[in-house]
This record gives sequence, structure tokens and C-alpha cells, in this order.
Amino acid sequence: MAMDRRVFLVLLLAGCADTTPQGPLTGPTPSHHPAPQPPPPPVMVPAPPVSAEEQAFDAWLADFRGRALAAGVSPQVFDRELSGVTPNPKVISLDSRQPEFSKPVGAYIAGVISDDRVAIGRAKREQLTFLPAIEARYGVPRDILLAVWAMESAFGKLQGDFDVVRSMASLAYDGRRRAWAEGELIAALKIIESGEDTREQLKGSWAGAMGQTQFLPSSYRATAVDFDGDGRRDIWGSDADSLASAANLLAKGGWKPGVGWAKEVILPAGFDYSVTEVEKQLPAWWEAKGVKRADGLPWTAQDAASPAMLLLPAGAAGPAFLALPNHFAIRTYNNSTSYALGIGLLADRFAGGGPLVTPWPVETPLNMADRMAAQIALARVGFNPGPADGVVGAGTRKALRAWQQSQQLPADGYLSSDMVARLKAQAGITP
Repeated sequence: MAMDRRVFLVLLLAGCADTTPQGPLTGPTPSHHPAPQPPPPPVMVPAPPVSAEEQAFDAWLADFRGRALAAGVSPQVFDRELSGVTPNPKVISLDSRQPEFSKPVGAYIAGVISDDRVAIGRAKREQLTFLPAIEARYGVPRDILLAVWAMESAFGKLQGDFDVVRSMASLAYDGRRRAWAEGELIAALKIIESGEDTREQLKGSWAGAMGQTQFLPSSYRATAVDFDGDGRRDIWGSDADSLASAANLLAKGGWKPGVGWAKEVILPAGFDYSVTEVEKQLPAWWEAKGVKRADGLPWTAQDAASPAMLLLPAGAAGPAFLALPNHFAIRTYNNSTSYALGIGLLADRFAGGGPLVTPWPVETPLNMADRMAAQIALARVGFNPGPADGVVGAGTRKALRAWQQSQQLPADGYLSSDMVARLKAQAGITP
């Protein structure tokens, strides 16, 4: 496929013949003109040399073209939208950048539940007259939807202005998440080809999430809805479409109407923390182990019939939660425990709830080197946490709980600075 930056520029240098008479003019001017001189030949000036990155990008693009066409993208749309596209270095940098410090969950939640955000959310829940109709159609409470809206785009104010097609092409070329990014790029091209939205309308975050509720192109195609009835699924300009689309996504992700998302609980002394993030049992099972709701209220019939999992996001010293099925539905939006807790706790505050009974402890942020060292140490002493990537996910917490049990420590799976020091010492990792 010819690319714009490959075109050679032809500069035609026009010459002019010298018609000045030779010698003195002593008589009448001759009636004939001197023979015209031919212009010099065109000078071919090559374009600037092509960089190695451009060559690699073009090679990926040529290879990807076949996959895109096989997936149903027309050659005309592919060539029109991707001709001349170059990788965006900012997108690639943001994708590869790992945070040096991991924000403790308590600090993260404190940032989520600001006084200003709670005030705006409470005002919106009264002002937006379409919210009851969305609740009735999809079964997702308005407060959850408002929390998603607040978290994803500050109630629609911060949607991002990256060109989604270029962003997804950059991520696909970079290769770290190639299959995923190519799938999203194909989805974006199909949106354009359908005529529903133009390339100029597909703006979003650097990672391709679009609109007020930050939908990826594939999610937009599958779950966005036209709730205001204007004939367009407008997640950029329509509040109603944006929140109804979020409700549809959560409903398809398993949201159970009438069931809660989680409840804060109090654990008894001597509790066996090793069941954290392992057992999914009915609330009665947990009550038999001495687990009580922090608010002292009874379980509703719907919640009492729902399996729940114990979460200790800040370890044994922090608040504990029994996560109900809708906690995991929220995680279809963003598969992060902290994110789902942020959405649920913010929604509770919109509905008039107060702060947690157990406060978040003061936590020391762990840097990337310490998180990776802990994962390497766990593997060395026989507890596989998965790749040493510095991300303290479910695999790392599971391995940590097993190691804590082997050391007769509270097996809460919480990676504190003290746990890092103990692990490094046992594995022989010097500071």
C-alpha cells in the first residue's frame, strides 16, 4: 500500500534563455530571435530517509491488513483510514510505563470519595429525570451508574481527545497487547464503515476508551444503546445514552437486580484469614464463623441467598468486606478490586450512606523494585505468584497467603513493607 510519506517530490527548475543581444547595437535590431535554450532536466529530490520504526510499523500494517479484511473490514475503509498513520509515541510510552509506587487502597478510596464528587453525584441523582427508567429497564441502581460516570469521566467532563484509530494502531504495532488492540482497531473501523460515527467522532483516552462512560470500540458496538431516542448511540454528548449504555454493560456482565454489591463486616478475634478471596459462601456460613455486618443490620432475603467472598484489601488491620455477586459484575468494567470497591463505596455515599466503621490504616506505598522483589522471593521459596511484574494481583495475594500460613503469620495476603522485608530475608535477596 503506498504511503504518503514515501512519495518522492519532483521539483521542476525552469530555466530562462538569455536573450540579451551580443555586441553593440550599431544598426537596426535584428528581426530574428536567438534560438531558445532547453531547460535543465528535472531534479529528483528524494524524501527524507525512512526510520527503522516507520519500516517496522509499515510491515505490521501490511500484515494486519489481511487480518482486518478477513474480519470484514472493506479494503476501501482500511486504506482510507490507515493511509499515512504513524505510531503515536505518547500512547506507546503511557502503555509501557509502570507506576514506580503503588498507591495504597486507602489512599485510592480517599481520592475517589471526595466531598465535591459526592455533592455532585447527589445533585445529579435528583436532577436526571431519566434515571428511574434506566433502572427499570436494566435493573442497575442509579447510584452505581452515577459512580461509574464520576469515576470514568468526572460526570462527562474528561473524556479524552486521542484519535482512537491511531491509538489502537499504535498499541497493536507495539505488540505488548497486539491481539487485543487489533481486535479493538477492527471494531473501530467497523464503526466508521457502518456510518454510525465518523473517524473525527471516535475520540477517547490514550488506551482507546471513548465517551462519558469510557467504552472500548468493541463494547460500544456490543452494548451501547440509544436511550434518548434520537437515532444515535451517543456516548459522547448524551447523558442518557451514556448511563443507559453503562447499565446495559453491567447487566450483560451479570448484574443481579435487588442484590447488593458488598457489605462491610467485622471479623472475630482469631479469625482464619486464609479463607480470604477463596471461599464463596452464603452469609449464614460466614456468620457461623463469627463474621458480622458492621452496620448491625440483618441481611435482606436476596443478599442472604447470594454467595459472598471475603475481601481484605488493606490486610487484617483494615476494613473487611463480604463481596456479593454484583461486586464481580462491576469488575467486568474494570477488573480491579480497588476500582470495584471505589464504585460501590461511592454509590453508597450518593445514596446517603456514611463512612466505613473500620478506618483505612496508614499504609506505606511500595515501590516497583520491592513489589517485584517480593514476587521473586515468593517463587524462590516455593510459592508461585506468577510473573514478577510488580502487579500485586490475585495470584500474588494467593501465593502470599500460602507463605504466610507456612510462617504462622496472619494469612491475609497483604503485601506490607514488613512482609517484603521478611520475604527478601528468607529468599536471600539483599537490599
